[in-house]
Amino acid sequence: MSADALAAWCRTRSRVDWSAAGDATPGPVDAIEDGLAAWCGTQSRPASRDRGRRLLVALTRTRADASQGRPLTYPLLAEWQRLVLGVPQVGFRQGDAFAKGGRERYALTPHTRQDFEECLRDAADARVPLAARAARAFLDVAFFHPFPDGNARLAMLTLGHVLELERVRLDRAGPLQTTRYADDAAGAADLAVLVSVLIRATRGRATGARH
Repeated sequence: MSADALAAWCRTRSRVDWSAAGDATPGPVDAIEDGLAAWCGTQSRPASRDRGRRLLVALTRTRADASQGRPLTYPLLAEWQRLVLGVPQVGFRQGDAFAKGGRERYALTPHTRQDFEECLRDAADARVPLAARAARAFLDVAFFHPFPDGNARLAMLTLGHVLELERVRLDRAGPLQTTRYADDAAGAADLAVLVSVLIRATRGRATGARH
């Protein structure tokens, strides 16, 4: 059986200097294009034409929740995931999960859900730069793999929610969609830097458009 990638992620998570990414200039970012909405539109598949539509519905819900200041919690993610998958109910996975063609295994232990909920609370830690908090929450969803299906889509919505809580939107989301590995500390730090770069670029394009 393959090694436990979730345990690898927990070790990686503790090693990353999340403050090193720095942050873009604090304050709201009003994107001239909606990068996450555009990304949702690219997610439809021939066998499931409703997939992109469901993602847009879920994105709208995440933003409504952000406008109410709702922090990340497992029940909140479960509400979004019902919309992502178009099902009446979802629950935390009941066994080990696999990804990347079975090459990564995310083990389930009696404390996996509790550990996940504790990690979600870190998204509100203002001592960590916004870009790093958003990137870390993205990776938490990806590697805790809380639901049997749709975790990659949920990870992107989670990242967007963390930013949206501080009224930051990106005009490009495509660069975030690439393969990530649970034991790659440098890659995790690079993702935080990438989010910061996208924030600055979005602000720059919006400022240029206004002038």
